Amino acid sequence: MNAQPLFSRRDFCKATGACFLAGVCAGSELAFPLTASRKPTGALDLVAIDRARILSAAQHYLKESPIPITASTSSRSAGGKHDYFSEADYYWPDPKNPDGPYIQIDGLSNPNNFLDHRRFLMRLSLQVPALTAAWRITGEQKYAAHAARHLRAWFVNLDTRMNPNLQYAQATRGSATGARFGIIDTVHLVEVTRAIEVLEDSAALSKNELDDIKSWFADYLQWLTTHPFGIEELDAKNNHGTCYVMQVASFAHLTQNQDLGAYARQRFKAVLIPDQMASDGSFPLEINRTKPYGYSLFNLDAMATICQILSTPEDNLWTFQFPDGRSIGKGVAFMVPYIRDKKSWPHPPDVMYDKEWPMRHPALLFAGRALDRPDYIDLWKTLPADSNVEEVLRNFFIRQPVLWVETPSRTI
Repeated sequence: MNAQPLFSRRDFCKATGACFLAGVCAGSELAFPLTASRKPTGALDLVAIDRARILSAAQHYLKESPIPITASTSSRSAGGKHDYFSEADYYWPDPKNPDGPYIQIDGLSNPNNFLDHRRFLMRLSLQVPALTAAWRITGEQKYAAHAARHLRAWFVNLDTRMNPNLQYAQATRGSATGARFGIIDTVHLVEVTRAIEVLEDSAALSKNELDDIKSWFADYLQWLTTHPFGIEELDAKNNHGTCYVMQVASFAHLTQNQDLGAYARQRFKAVLIPDQMASDGSFPLEINRTKPYGYSLFNLDAMATICQILSTPEDNLWTFQFPDGRSIGKGVAFMVPYIRDKKSWPHPPDVMYDKEWPMRHPALLFAGRALDRPDYIDLWKTLPADSNVEEVLRNFFIRQPVLWVETPSRTI
């Protein structure tokens, strides 16, 4: 189909109104970027904190060969061997019609779904950032070289590369060969793209290979922003809409697509904060689901990652707020007491994996540094950095903070 402009007239009006309201917020010190007026948070030596952890993981991953998308196929996929395929998590056989289309049971993952491609992608999202972080802190080329092997298999090698679309993601047996909500599966490429940016300073990838990788992400961005699934996912009202914007921000940053970067900033201010956040900083659309605690943290991490990727001195998403106080800072402040003391959470527990949360959430680290809140960073340090639980890996997508905070940033 022909490309359609993502930034509609409706979005423009919402963005303009959001920025105007934030700007006229009388007496609100957070209405405008205040980076220059804030005292910097005390020195944080992430390399010292994570060195042993990074090197232990990287040593392990040096022994693992790439497993690309073509290593497994499913007869239920409507695509080819280079097409990513997954099945919708919360869909199960209908007891009233066992041979008919699957039905949704929110929050309960079906372990009998085809999961190979998602697991391969999560594996990539563990390996490449850890190997890149190891190269970043040691300078040893073996780590960068092995990360590059994985990237070639997924994005360069014509025999093994993944097609740059998610047309067959989160299919539902008996009713759909793919769905717009399958786009959330590539949240696991967000930290991979950050690793690619860091690896540009190594000799592990040639210029042609880097160009090929960036071309893959440019093609994927084109699909995300023009295919009906992408256009529908953009308007998702909960964490799906947030993760869509986060992915656009991340991939636009890698490919230096300034128009889409600017669009993602406006979407954050005009849609994500006003449409998803209550005046107390909570996310009602997450709280009303069957995993209110985990989904609230997931959505907060995604919003914080958008701020980390896209904030500039001229357009600081960390300090943007509405007259009633809604802002990323308000969102973090709402969740911090319940991260510190989960027993005080006033909502029902998650129906699955409730005991696995919280983790070492990037929202705490990113906001702690951006908003000069060392207490957030102190809390972040006390939390587990890693998990072997697949559900946690699926919803915890920033695992190597040294790539995000210890590396000189660039803006788009």
